[in-house]
Amino acid sequence: MKTAIARSLFLLLLVPLLALAGRTAITPIDEKPPAPNFSLKDMDGNTVTLESLRGKPVILNFWATWCPPCRAEIPAMNRAWHKIKDKGVAMVAIDVGEDEDTIFAFQADYPMAFTVLLDQDGTEIKKWPVRGVPTTFVIDPEGRMVYRAAGARDWDDDELLQKVLDLRLPGKR
Repeated sequence: MKTAIARSLFLLLLVPLLALAGRTAITPIDEKPPAPNFSLKDMDGNTVTLESLRGKPVILNFWATWCPPCRAEIPAMNRAWHKIKDKGVAMVAIDVGEDEDTIFAFQADYPMAFTVLLDQDGTEIKKWPVRGVPTTFVIDPEGRMVYRAAGARDWDDDELLQKVLDLRLPGKR
């Protein structure tokens, strides 16, 4: 009986620790496939392509306003952006299936200082290995997918951000 209680207490303590560890972990993509290019409009109607971001690491997040884990992740992404915006890294969030008005209203509660793009018809997300939102890819300066994170992450974690910063080309540090 004491063993069962001890095991239960151990699991009660371990599970939250594992969940926290998972929120700062990103999975390396060993084969480093080329990231599919996209051409999408931002909130101001400007076209942004992945190709235009070549030469620097890119944190590329697929999300939606209706997604609770996405909502939980946005504040950490915003804090991360303020840490890295002057360090040669791009951060882009691609909203899937929604229009500018929906995202504009969402930003009243969840400000986003980084680039937000619109994949209103879901065409671009189909080109990526995404099974659900949020899913984030880290793309190296050569345009290859090097990390993946399925689910919300604490993007403002210094160790996590260091993995992205370490991808910068020499001379861009």
